[in-house]
Amino acid sequence: MTQKTLIGPFKQILTMQNLPVKGSIKDEALEIIENGAILIEDEKIHSLLTEEQFQTERKNYKKKRGDNIFFEITKDSILIPGFIDSHTHMCYAGSRADDYARRIAGESYLEIAKKGGGILSTVKCTREATNKELMQLLFERGLHHLKRGITTCEVKSGYGLDLENELKMLRVIKQAKESRYLIPDLVSTCLAAHVKPKEFESHEDYLDFIVKEILPKIIEEGLSKRVDIFIEEGAFDSEMSLKFLEQAKALGFEITVHADQFSTGGAKVAAKVGAISADHLEASQEEDIIAMKEGNVIATVLPGASMGLGVGYAPARKILDNGLCLVIASDWNPGSAPMGDLLIQAAVLGANQKLSIAETLSAITNRAALALNLNDRGELSEGKLADMLAFPCSKYQEIFYNQGILRPSLIWKQGTRII
Repeated sequence: MTQKTLIGPFKQILTMQNLPVKGSIKDEALEIIENGAILIEDEKIHSLLTEEQFQTERKNYKKKRGDNIFFEITKDSILIPGFIDSHTHMCYAGSRADDYARRIAGESYLEIAKKGGGILSTVKCTREATNKELMQLLFERGLHHLKRGITTCEVKSGYGLDLENELKMLRVIKQAKESRYLIPDLVSTCLAAHVKPKEFESHEDYLDFIVKEILPKIIEEGLSKRVDIFIEEGAFDSEMSLKFLEQAKALGFEITVHADQFSTGGAKVAAKVGAISADHLEASQEEDIIAMKEGNVIATVLPGASMGLGVGYAPARKILDNGLCLVIASDWNPGSAPMGDLLIQAAVLGANQKLSIAETLSAITNRAALALNLNDRGELSEGKLADMLAFPCSKYQEIFYNQGILRPSLIWKQGTRII
């Protein structure tokens, strides 16, 4: 039976509608409804109401009358779409606190990896973890993310690096996605091409193994529609990565790429193969940005990795000024980005790169939805999923002015209030 819920009044509603999907955005472009409300029908947004429309509509509602519910907002609140985190590594076991201590003592990320730390140390722990243990860890992190306002997030494999354990990770993500637990909606990505495991002598042999053995099983079980690869020194070079991604694309996978984190080359591969997004981009130069623009690639920047590694941020301002679609994601992982707090990272990056609030907010809502190829969320408009956050303030600027420590006081996921 259809249920309608009227929620309001909100001091401001930021719809994130009618914004450009590429390039810079002025705050003046934000569509704001003052003292309005929202009407939800089951899981989706039925309509947005102006102040006058809301005052008329509320007369037809009592707190509970039949199947109609009125949820009155009694304090100043700003309503925005739920956050979308388009790049995470949240499914893992173990800790890399020792790696962190070594990094801040002067060793580089690549030096630590060569000495047995880094990604392969997480692979060891993840392989040893049971399905139940991985599931519990993913649920805990998912709930933590949800409380921070993330209603949808991507989760990668990549800490298995063999058939059994890559499938184990993706099965856990799928099971979590299909559960009724309070976690964000999950989008899985196969990152079996994270680094070469010790069991293989050559990088080419391992990538061939992924194409012939792992990807067909993923298709057979419906575990993921997306494939990623880490293009970097110590991982996979541009030439072999391009061949691998072309093979994955031919199998029907959407493509995303770990690109230009420490050195360039990955962004150009992303452009050549027609990837949806190139992620990281800390090392990207003008020519890499131009290549991504020509290839219609979304530029996803990961400030959490810059904060965790103590390196410079990706050139987000330059990316926008060159007319690209900019997305901000947390990169939550046990090595370079253990904080996983998307709002803090976005606020800090915005201050560093002189991004408008509209640009920053768009990068974690409507534009982030594009990076996951989702057209049913990311803005507040008729027919979209009712994934929404209410912040306890009177002006939207306060959300980022407080640099991430102002948290949502109310959260709705698919029309149901969960916090």
